[in-house]
Amino acid sequence: MNETSLTPPLHETPWTHEQFEAQLRALGAGYHIHHPFNVRLNSGRCSPDEIRGWVANRFYYQINIPLKDAAIMSNCDDRATRRRWVQRILDHDGYGDDAGGIEAWVRLAEAVGIERDRLWSLTQVTPGVRFAVDAYVNFARRAPWQEAVCSSLTEMFAPQIHKDRLAGWPDLYPWIAAPGLQYFRSRIPLAQRDVEHGLAVTLDYFKTPAQQRRALDILQFKLDILWSMLDAIERAYSS
Repeated sequence: MNETSLTPPLHETPWTHEQFEAQLRALGAGYHIHHPFNVRLNSGRCSPDEIRGWVANRFYYQINIPLKDAAIMSNCDDRATRRRWVQRILDHDGYGDDAGGIEAWVRLAEAVGIERDRLWSLTQVTPGVRFAVDAYVNFARRAPWQEAVCSSLTEMFAPQIHKDRLAGWPDLYPWIAAPGLQYFRSRIPLAQRDVEHGLAVTLDYFKTPAQQRRALDILQFKLDILWSMLDAIERAYSS
């Protein structure tokens, strides 16, 4: 588990929106950008087999994102929220001429040397990654929709991890065809858009000190999910 998982003690008065947002963003110190495997990945120290293992396992997360978002919508009684949230499903599953984020990840897999059919077979997915991703989807199914929205706020920290890959991978891993990196490029503006909505819901819903602490715990839970996935991948593929 991530060693930075402690959240601040319960405060006596509610934080303002600015203070609350600052507390949420402070948890970014535990984002998986700091995981040893990701540090090696983005510094050019991962082997092709390790990269392929990461891509294949992360794919299980990618294909479950629309299921998580559909679960949030199924629990949400606010039409305005559903009208905005459904875009996340379309972003990943695709619509019209847009192939979507899942297909972009498939192309990344092909670029690192994983055949499409093998990727979709999910035979390379480790038990630890399955357990972590399934736990996240089940949380979204069972929790109040506002809590599930809060869990999505790891997107606050995502643009930097994508920017790091785009900046470093072309030189560090020249054997990966450049078009395969399109997923990372596409997610930067989408993540920023999604954060704006998710953060507004969270700041408005979690109002009391106990609720605000609950929000921090939820976000930490999601951070732990992502950290645990890399723990499992590192154990399976690192020599």
